[in-house]
Amino acid sequence: MAKHLKKGDRVAWRTPQGETTGKVAKRLTKTTYIRKHKVNASPESPQYLVESDKTGKQAAHHAESLKKR
Repeated sequence: MAKHLKKGDRVAWRTPQGETTGKVAKRLTKTTYIRKHKVNASPESPQYLVESDKTGKQAAHHAESLKKR
């Protein structure tokens, strides 16, 4: 589990296809939309916008679901 992440940190997370790696693009602290998907982030419960190394696509994850590399 990663707790203190910043832009550019290398991370890994689990997907149905297996483990994926990428980097943190941004810390989200307010409600945001990513490809029409609502991300309920807040200062008390931030999420991290990550970009996949393989596909380049972006997704939001809680710090608990990310492992720092």
